[in-house]
Amino acid sequence: MVDVCIIGSGAGGSPIAYELANAGFSVVVLEKGENYTERDFNKDEIAVTRRDMFTPPLSEQKHIINEYNADGSFTRYDGEASGWNFWNGSMVGGSSNLMSGYFHRLKPNDFKLKSVYGEIKGANIVDWAISYEDLEPYYDKVEKVVGVSGKIVQHKHLEPRSSTDLPYSELQTNGVTKWFDLACKELHYTPIPTPRAILSQNALGRNACYYSNFCGSYGCASGAKGSGRAALLQKCKAKIITDAFVYKLQSNDKKVTRAYYYTKRGIRHSVQAKIFVVAAQAIETSRLLLNSKNEHFPNGLANSSGEVGKNLIFSAGGSGSGRFVFEKLTPQQQKELMEVGVFFNRSLQDWYDFEMNAKMQKGGTIDFLFEHQNIISRVMREVYDENGNLLWGDALAKKIKKRITRSRVLTFEVFNDWLPTDKCFVSVDDTVRDKYGVPVGVINLYGHPHDLEVGEYLAQKAVKVLQKLGCEEIDYSISSAPPPNLVAGGCRFGEDVKTSVLDKNCKAHDLANLYVSDASFMPTGGSVPYTWTIYANAFRVADVIKEQLKKEKS
Repeated sequence: MVDVCIIGSGAGGSPIAYELANAGFSVVVLEKGENYTERDFNKDEIAVTRRDMFTPPLSEQKHIINEYNADGSFTRYDGEASGWNFWNGSMVGGSSNLMSGYFHRLKPNDFKLKSVYGEIKGANIVDWAISYEDLEPYYDKVEKVVGVSGKIVQHKHLEPRSSTDLPYSELQTNGVTKWFDLACKELHYTPIPTPRAILSQNALGRNACYYSNFCGSYGCASGAKGSGRAALLQKCKAKIITDAFVYKLQSNDKKVTRAYYYTKRGIRHSVQAKIFVVAAQAIETSRLLLNSKNEHFPNGLANSSGEVGKNLIFSAGGSGSGRFVFEKLTPQQQKELMEVGVFFNRSLQDWYDFEMNAKMQKGGTIDFLFEHQNIISRVMREVYDENGNLLWGDALAKKIKKRITRSRVLTFEVFNDWLPTDKCFVSVDDTVRDKYGVPVGVINLYGHPHDLEVGEYLAQKAVKVLQKLGCEEIDYSISSAPPPNLVAGGCRFGEDVKTSVLDKNCKAHDLANLYVSDASFMPTGGSVPYTWTIYANAFRVADVIKEQLKKEKS
């Protein structure tokens, strides 16, 4: 029997393994995917973004998706038939290997959404069980241990910090950022250098970024990206078992006793431990608990409240873009625009809250970045002429060459709260099974209309920046389409055992030795990407588990 068994090795699991293994406890990590290293990562666009190199094939491990319709009905989609995929990074380190590394902290008001902004009809808003002050030391720890690069700029929504600046200097940026900063100044906006979990210099036993500009969806061949694998798991003595799909947790009425897992060949194994930590990603964590029902927990493990799987959230918002026209620029500007590899790295948080309809509303974050380097997707946008007619031959070749070499697209991403509701949740299907014979997860989707209003407000602010920069072909889209890589909730924490699954330390109310440390604990998501908060909270939970183990040994 080991001290700790962790299911999942991403941002929620790796800090637990790192802290407890380095403290001398025996730790086993069960990871469904493979253990890739820097030598295994490349920039093969076909393998990474067109095929399933890092995610399970939907023919073997699919989902069922129910999309809520305006008339109250749901449209059911089979994951395999529709191609609708919610898998993220099945490998050691999880999807943290594939993130772009945009690391914004939550703000103090994110922890008390209901108290500060009030209730919203149809939304299950609650305050967090902890405060920003509780999590701040762990945000600081992530900066130093995982490695965050950037520069802190004073602005009206800057969160309180125990350190005055980020530990690693800004990554190199494209010359266009100077135009951006000037445009924002003229608009009375405050541009912020985007913090990135990417090392700007050799540090922490890892190499600096070499500016390939292939971050999102790609593994980092230099080790600069702060994935759970590169930053934490490669620096601890936890035993990592790959090819281990955990399908059931066995328990009595007080404790989890064993984790069962299958290999790809269907061979069954199990692990016994004193403490179990589930960090399988929000959807899969809920699915595992629901599939682990027994005589003591007939509705699913740790589910006496009936809340497991409920209040699933994503990141609301959308994206937009505008194109710089080469011919309208000076020779110096043309040179700066076409600098390859270096980052754009600018964000706006001027409207993290704002007044709308005579009431203060929670707003969000706008990140600006150049379009991804993926050449296939860039070329595919050029196959039609301005009248919508298909191009081919010399005409297509000339258009592609001009667009790739004499223009560039600046994009933006809007992040605002996806409000939790009764209509967005995880369940398991009664009839559909995966390759292991285990009931698949059902992802029930619904976006609150308020999310769209806030996203629209923020997008229009971003458009003003693009217009000020002289961009053309400006376009944006705000929708309730859920980003599969930004998912949380399903096991929200709280003090009331009737309305939450976990206590404030992310231990299950119902069981003495079960913790959940991925994004499932989040009752609301805030208006930034989740990864930094997942890391910080997991380090916090690791300290709690460490004290529990020390007491048991004394």
